[in-house]
Amino acid sequence: MEEIRKEVTEKVILVAVADGDMREAEESLDELEELAKTAGAEVAARVIQGREAPHPGTYVGKGKIEEMEALLFGTDASGIICDDELSPAQIKNLERMLDVKIMDRTLLILDIFAKRASTKEGKIQVELAQLRYRASKLTGQGTALSRLGGGIGTRGPGEKKLEVDRRRIRERISHLKRELNDVIRHRETQRKQRQRHHIPVVCIAGYTNAGKSTLLNRLTDSHVLEEDQLFATLDPTTKSLQFESGFQVLLTDTVGFIRKLPHHLVDAFRSTLEEVKYSDLILHVVDASNPQREKQMETVYETLTQLGAGKQTVVTAFNKVDLLSEEELLKDAHAEKTVRISAKTGEGLDELLKSIEELLKKQKLYLEKTYSYKDAGKIQIIRSCGQIQKEEYRDDGIYVEAYIPKEILGSV
Repeated sequence: MEEIRKEVTEKVILVAVADGDMREAEESLDELEELAKTAGAEVAARVIQGREAPHPGTYVGKGKIEEMEALLFGTDASGIICDDELSPAQIKNLERMLDVKIMDRTLLILDIFAKRASTKEGKIQVELAQLRYRASKLTGQGTALSRLGGGIGTRGPGEKKLEVDRRRIRERISHLKRELNDVIRHRETQRKQRQRHHIPVVCIAGYTNAGKSTLLNRLTDSHVLEEDQLFATLDPTTKSLQFESGFQVLLTDTVGFIRKLPHHLVDAFRSTLEEVKYSDLILHVVDASNPQREKQMETVYETLTQLGAGKQTVVTAFNKVDLLSEEELLKDAHAEKTVRISAKTGEGLDELLKSIEELLKKQKLYLEKTYSYKDAGKIQIIRSCGQIQKEEYRDDGIYVEAYIPKEILGSV
């Protein structure tokens, strides 16, 4: 009889340190649990310790370590995930004391990104982030690196292998940086071509799982992956969107933001994330049904500021209003305009498109002019770079009303 093999789901215990605000620690662990599930793990238990700062040697104190030891025995869990990035010493000590795999939030997010990356650029960026993370943990701590492929002893030949690992990682990082620079140059060329054609770019940004890909699909009739999971899509997607008036924009979806986004990832994905900096307008998508939406919005704006996009014009779309049980006041002080929508049902999308078009037109010059028939070529420039609202052929020439980019005013 053929043996049926079932994939064993890894059981883990989540651990956090609360520096006073226990509720915030609980919310952060809720998110860590979603990350763990996305990575394919089952959460067996949760532990929170209230203290001013994480223990420098073991992240939590001795009492909590004993509690974790009992939970590991009682739940048959095989790993611990801590809600902050751990130091090499903390990993080493916890692994020695508990004899299980120790992970941190950063490693978990990197693992999810590695699963989700599908394009060449995405894979390069993820590997670069993973190697930088690994390099930061290469301190010759022995067994703590066995799961990372280090297999390093504490001294003697082990230290020599450590130097070999360091050199290999440095060489691989240099190689990946060169590959990524080629991709960045290609992206910059594409951006210059878009700027040359003066087509406005709207960048969709927001917290992970807010519904950005669903909205992009709904507005542009495209087929970007939609899943009710954190970081369902990593690779940026750009689609053309034409309004009923003929006004055309490019919609670009970006990777979702999250609290405590690892700096290794921000650095590696900077070229992708910085698309928001070059956009004409940011469409901020918020999950209105999420009780932590205020904190999520705060995280998004902090990340945008970090990327140099803190002064862009913002339209905030409060998505998933169909899931709200009652009429709630939804506001965003950073946005020029807020709209209540449901990307799933289509509610509010007409108002959203109207708001985007109005704000983009405000960034352009309004032109009202009659051209002689010998200057008809200038109208073609307006047609290709701007948006003609009215065009009449009269006895004295061609009358035009249009919105044009400031850059072409001297040419028309």
